[in-house]
Amino acid sequence: MSEQRSKAERINWAGFSTKAVHAGYEPDPQTGAVNVPIYASSTFAQDGVGGMRDGFEYARTGNPTRRPLEANVAALESGTFGRAFGSGMAATDCVLRAALRPGDHLVIPNDAYGGTFRLIDKVFTQWGIEYTPAAISDVDEVRAAIRPNTKLVWIETPTNPLLNVGDIESLADIAHGANAKLVVDNTFASPYLQQPLQLGADIALHSTTKYIGGHSDVVGGALVTNDEELDTAFAFLQNGAGAVPGPFDAFLTLRGIKTLAVRMERHCDNAEQIVDLLDGHSAVSQVIYPGLPSHPGHAVAARQMRRFGGMISVR
Repeated sequence: MSEQRSKAERINWAGFSTKAVHAGYEPDPQTGAVNVPIYASSTFAQDGVGGMRDGFEYARTGNPTRRPLEANVAALESGTFGRAFGSGMAATDCVLRAALRPGDHLVIPNDAYGGTFRLIDKVFTQWGIEYTPAAISDVDEVRAAIRPNTKLVWIETPTNPLLNVGDIESLADIAHGANAKLVVDNTFASPYLQQPLQLGADIALHSTTKYIGGHSDVVGGALVTNDEELDTAFAFLQNGAGAVPGPFDAFLTLRGIKTLAVRMERHCDNAEQIVDLLDGHSAVSQVIYPGLPSHPGHAVAARQMRRFGGMISVR
C-alpha cells in the first residue's frame, strides 16, 4: 500500500499522457523491459514463514501485474490509493460494503446506471440499507434527500445514459456537511476529462471496461481515494470477496490506458460532429449533450470537465 502511494507521488510532475504511459511501473532493473509483465502465477514463493517477497503470497491478495494498474489509475485521478476489480459492479459493491451498515442511508441519482440501481434496490435493501433518488443536477434536491443516517452521496456525472451533470464541488460540500462521503462514478468522463478527487470527492469509481480499457476486450473496475482508512477497507474487501482482475485483464487495461488521452480527444471530436449533424434535424426531437449551450448542465460541465465527452443521447 505504501509503495503504491509513493509511485503515484513520484510521477506527479508529469502530464496526463506521460502518467498514462509510465505511472506505476519503472523499467525492469534486470531486463530493462518497459512494459509490465503478465505474472500468471497464483502463488508466490516465500523466504521462510512470513518472508514474503515484495508483499506477494497469493494472487487474490496481490499480483505484480495488478499493482502497477492500481498505481497508474490512482495517478491518472491525481489520487493516492488505487484498487482494481474484476468489473465496475465489483468496485461498486466494494464501496457499498465498506461504507454502509444496516440502518444506513445513501442518496443516489434518480437516473442512476441500471446496474448500480439494481444492486442497491434488490440486494442492499435486504440488508437494511435505505436509499433516496435525487436529481444530481439539483443541489437543493440532493441536500433535501440527506437524512441524519446518510453515509454516502453517490453520483454519476455525466449520468448514464441521460447525461445529467452534477456539480461535484458543491455536492462534496453538501455531503461533508452531513458527515457523509461523496462517491463519483467517473466512468462516462474518464480521468482525462474530469478528476473528482481534485474537486472534493472522497472516492472516484470507474468501470474500466469502458473508456479506460478502451478496446471492448476486457472487463474491469477501479476505485481511487486519498483516504487511507477507506483504502484499507477497500483492500480488505478486495481480498476477502476476491472480485479481482486476473493478470491478463490487468495487462490489457494498462495497454488501453496508454492511449486514453488520444482516444478521448477523438471521442469528443466525433461526438461534437454528430451533435452538429443531429441537433435541429427533422427526425430528432432532442439531442442531449453537455457540450450544447442548451444543456442545463453545460456551465457546470464546462467548469469541471476538460471537454464534454463522447456520449450522446437522442430522443
